[in-house]
Order: sequence, then C-alpha cells, then structure tokens
Amino acid sequence: MANCCSNGACSVTPATLSASKIDNISQKGPITRVVVSFVLLIGGIGMFATGVPFFENQWVGLLWYLIAYLPVGIPVLKEAWEAMREKNIFNEFTLMSIATIGAFFIGEYPEGVAVMLFYSIGELFQQAAVNRAKRSISALLDIRPEEASVVRDKGLETVLPEEVRVGETVEVKVGERVPLDGIMISDSGSFNTSALTGESVPRDIKKEEEVLAGMIATDSVCRIKVTKPFGQSALARILELVQNATERKAPAEHFIRKFARIYTPVVTALAVLIVVLPWLWSFIDPEFGYIFNDWLYRGLVFLVISCPCALVISIPLGYFGGIGAASRKGILFKGGNYLDVITKINTVVMDKTGTLTKGVFEVQDIIPEEGLSKDELLRTVAIVETQSNHPIAKAIVSSFLKNTMFLAQPTNVREVAGQGIEAELGGKKILVGNTKLLHTNGIVYPAEVEDIPETTVLCAMDGKYAGYIVVADALKDDAKVAIEGLRKAGIKNIVILSGDKQAIVSKLAGELGIDRAYGDLLPEGKVEKFEELKADPTSRVAFVGDGINDAPVLAMSDVGIAMGGLGSDVAIETADVVIQTDQPGKIPMAIRIGKATRRIVVQNITMAFGIKLVVLILGAGGLATLWEAVFADVGVSVLAILNAIRIMRKKF
Repeated sequence: MANCCSNGACSVTPATLSASKIDNISQKGPITRVVVSFVLLIGGIGMFATGVPFFENQWVGLLWYLIAYLPVGIPVLKEAWEAMREKNIFNEFTLMSIATIGAFFIGEYPEGVAVMLFYSIGELFQQAAVNRAKRSISALLDIRPEEASVVRDKGLETVLPEEVRVGETVEVKVGERVPLDGIMISDSGSFNTSALTGESVPRDIKKEEEVLAGMIATDSVCRIKVTKPFGQSALARILELVQNATERKAPAEHFIRKFARIYTPVVTALAVLIVVLPWLWSFIDPEFGYIFNDWLYRGLVFLVISCPCALVISIPLGYFGGIGAASRKGILFKGGNYLDVITKINTVVMDKTGTLTKGVFEVQDIIPEEGLSKDELLRTVAIVETQSNHPIAKAIVSSFLKNTMFLAQPTNVREVAGQGIEAELGGKKILVGNTKLLHTNGIVYPAEVEDIPETTVLCAMDGKYAGYIVVADALKDDAKVAIEGLRKAGIKNIVILSGDKQAIVSKLAGELGIDRAYGDLLPEGKVEKFEELKADPTSRVAFVGDGINDAPVLAMSDVGIAMGGLGSDVAIETADVVIQTDQPGKIPMAIRIGKATRRIVVQNITMAFGIKLVVLILGAGGLATLWEAVFADVGVSVLAILNAIRIMRKKF
C-alpha cells in the first residue's frame, strides 16, 4: 500500500491531519485510476475467455494489459524509484514492482495487472481508515476559531484571535465559538463544551467565572475579558497534546519498524533463492527438469505474499484509533506508548481535592440550637459572612443565595484574625467563626463539635450558642463509579494521598470503600509515600492528581493522569494522560480503551503472521498462484485495517 512502509513505518502522522473535504478530494484520483484499471482488466479477461479474434494477437494483449497496468502501476513504480534513490531498496514499492514486472516478463499479464490493481484497492482501504482515524482527532482542529470580535474604541472589530491582547474584551454571539480564554463579564451564559470535554450537556457560566476557547455560546450574546494570548489558551494546549501524541510510539510499533527493516530484505533474498536453488540443483540432478518461468513465478508469488503492509499500517493505525477514540471521550493520551502502559497498571494512587472531590467548599449540614430553624441559622451566618472573602464564607453565602430571602446588612463588623467575625444584626450581637472565637467570648458550645472532622462554622447570638454549619469539599458525582470501575478492571490496590486532615481523608476513604488513605501530607510527604509504593518491583503505579503539588508524583509514576479541566498547567504538562472533563469515572474508561487497543494490535499481529506463513509455504511449493497471493496479501491487509478501526466504533 503506497503509504504504509517505505522505511518500515506507517505514514500516519499528526502533521498530515486534514479536513474531510480535503481527504475526499485526495481520494478521487486514486479511485479513478483503480476504476479504469479494473474495467480494462475485466474487459481483457472477458475478451480472452470468449475468444475475440483481434485479442488473440499476443502484442494486442500485451498492449491492452500494459494500458490497464499503467494507471495503478506508475504511482508505485515512482515511489519505488524515489525510495531507491534514497538508498532504501527493500520496501513495499520495490517488492510490488519486481513482482508485477516479473509477471509481465513471463507472459502472465492479467496477474501482473491484478497484483498492482488489488494492491491499489488495499491502499484505498488503508487511506479511508487513516482518514477516519484522523477525523476522530482532527475534529479538535476544526474548533479553532478563525476570527474574534473585539470591543475597541471604534466599536466591534473583527480580527484574528492571534491579534487580540490580554485584557481586551471580546464579544461572542449565539452559535459562535469563544476565540480565547477569559473571564465572563456578562451576567451569565450557557455554553456547549463538547468539543473540549466530550460532554453533551451545556454548561452554565456566571459572571467572573472562567470561559475557555472552543466553547460555543448557546443562549445569549456574551462578553469575555481575555486572560491569555491565543497560543497559551486551553484549546491551543489540547491541540498541541493531540498533535504530538503519535510521536510517542508504543513498543509494538517500534518492534514492527525494526522487524520490517530486517524482514523485507530477508524475504527478497528467499524469493531469489526459490528461483536460483532449483536451477543449481538441476546441475546436480539433470532429470530434475528445471523450467525458469515456473520457478520465477513461484518466486514472484512469494514476493507478493511477503509484503508486510498489514503489519506496518494496521498496528500504528490501531494505536492512532485508540488515541482518537479516547479523545472523543474527553481523554487525551500523549502517545501510543501510554495506551500500552495503562493496561499493565495494578495500583492507582489518587489525590483527594480536585480529583475525588469537587475542590470547592459546600454547606454539608446545618445544626441549629433548639428554637431556631435551619433557614434562620443559615440566613444569620450568611449575612455576616458577606463581609469576608474567605472561601468558607463564600461557600455559606453561595448556599444562602440559592434561596430568595431578603438579605439585610450587618453593622459594626469586626474581623478577628484566625477566629471569625463579630457584627450586629437586627439589634443582636452576632459571632460567626470557629471554636476559638466562642471560647474567647466565654460562650459554651457542645463538646461533640470538636470531634467533627470537617470544617465547622459556629454561631452565637447575644452571648448564647445558636448552632453550627458544616462546610466541606463534596465528593464528585462519579467518584464512587470511578472506584467501582477500577475494581472491575482488576485493580485492587487503590490509595489516597492528601494534604487534608487525616480525619477528613479517612472519612472520605470509608465512603468510597478504600482501605489505604493518608492525610496531613506535604508535597514531599506524598513523594515519600509514593516511593514506598514504587519500591515493590511488581507494582505498576498510576497517579491521579490536579494540582501543582502533584507534579513531582505525576512525573514519578508509570502513568501520570491529570484532571485537565480545573487542574494546574504544571500537572497537565507533567502527566501522560489528561482527563479533560475532570471526571474520575473516565480513569477506568481510559484503562478499557488501552486494553481494547492492545487486544486489536495483538489480533492483527497474530492474524497477519499466521495467514502469511501458510500462504508463503504454499507459494514456495507451487500450490498458490499470483491471484491467490494478491488476494491473500490485500485480504489480510484489509482485514487488519478493518479490525484496527473497530476501536473507533466501540462503546466504552
């Protein structure tokens, strides 16, 4: 197949990604050549079989089949010549050229045309499969915005995204793509994020929240303040990761490249020996009856069957398809090698905050004193907390604002460092803070509050304890699904490493059914614990994290997995796999995709070697013709290609 292995390697490279229209145009020429050659071949065979008088002339037949040969033969002969000029003699093109020229030499014209014709048909199958794999990845390339509407002194100006400066404001109309990363200036907006995350449910983004390039506005015109230049946007980073992915070859791909460099000259030499050895034997045994054309025919059959195209295209295509299938699910593998490695993982170590939990504080429980309702306690605490910028205060205010109650303003507000806030509200003195604040003011509170592992915000009114609110980082919706999925994948050793309090980490681990969980860890503590796990030579460890402090452990792991939506740039750059949706449930899915890819690759290797070995033996023994050889070669290639692209249809 014309693109598969001039140097024993597949020509599927990210640099050649193109849109589907270009792919379709590029296919028209080869299809036309194949159709012309096929019609002439069938016509020639038909005229010969029916005994058309003028076709019985040998020169007429030669000219007819030569015309049929040229449309499909010239491109391959040209490739063979260019490869030979670069001193790459033993390749697909050379093998096919020798086989077809040899067939014409011994008068087997239809076979000579058929070899090149079906070879070209196989090439079309290959190119169609490659284009399909490309499109599954290059869909990301199609989401690059081509222009941006910038708000400037003279009104809206339409410019290239690269020309927009940080700090400028861009306007995005309904149906348009966000051109650059930024902060929402408008009150709110709904965005389709499927191109970035693989999720079909639109995402609502409020004022001051982050908006990423590539998102599509779905319900209103939005204005966004640009925070990053185009080249540093989340979209640009994703595109770079995808385009570099196929440069990291899996072990099977490296093996096939090395194998093809040895295999091709060896089979060429064997084909020569099939012709020469019987000739030499005829000198020893005069009764042997050596006929040159017969043995040359066997050598040509051997050459056609021996083409390693099924291996050198289907294996890289399998990994390429795996990367594409994963990218459609919001999982970015940075190379085919990681698809292989992730199948061998037997230990998964996970960070807590931002990985298993949402990474934002939420009100988990409201416990008022007798005589006070939950709504009254939440309202009082939230009104006072409006005067603080602390994340816990913001979580309480956010929870309160989900209701529609009137929001009063506190007076005489005084913040007590490390303890909380004192204020007056409705003629009452209000204290909102931790246990230290109440203890300092001589207010008695229940002893069990001290035993609560989560963060507690206590409240007192006019010197009397009024209740407390529990604020904690909530589990992600699919955290339990992720752990169950890992266990189904055969991974029993699951560990949590966190900088959070041990009590909180232990409680979370209990909810998820994880036995080993370590809290109170600084970054160096995580490294030490991770090194202990890695000390076991049988351990193949994946680490999942999202923060800057996770980068050292991500780098040490066999497979580093980063949460890409909310994760830090450092974590994403260090990781080998990026989960764009921030969903831990995608981790077992990534393992399933890796295993499916590996199964397909192994199937292709086994099938190609098995079938070719049988037909090679038959060809050397004179039991297979060029027709059978070409069908065996092209058939194996097509089967391998179809098997490779199955992964793009699989549901994970």
